[in-house]
Amino acid sequence: KTVANVTEAVEGVKDGMTFMLGGFGLCGIPENAISELVKIGVKNITCISNNAGVDDFGLGLLLQKKQIKKMVSSYVGENAEFERQMLSGELEVELTPQGTLAEKCRAAQAGFPAFFTPAGYGAEVAEGKEVREF
Repeated sequence: KTVANVTEAVEGVKDGMTFMLGGFGLCGIPENAISELVKIGVKNITCISNNAGVDDFGLGLLLQKKQIKKMVSSYVGENAEFERQMLSGELEVELTPQGTLAEKCRAAQAGFPAFFTPAGYGAEVAEGKEVREF
């Protein structure tokens, strides 16, 4: 779908939606779309992105306004507000290794409900989960 501007791009956005945001670090992020989400005040959103931006740029802008309910990410080390919200329990966080995050996105797009990965094998995160040999 082609739209004329960012305002048109976010038409229909509602509270509680999930957004997958591209880029790597702060390079290639949809900064205009993020700014528009801040502007319209959407809240309780889930963001899937390889990182959480920085305090005053990228997803950090949505975090400042407490618009993000859950963050699915592989790296979050440069955002003090993210850290504060995570440690206080205000923000639900799903930390995922970068390759696993990429595969989750690819598998979801292809309609696969699950996939196997060696990441986490033998670690606390794997306790109680299925293990297979291939």
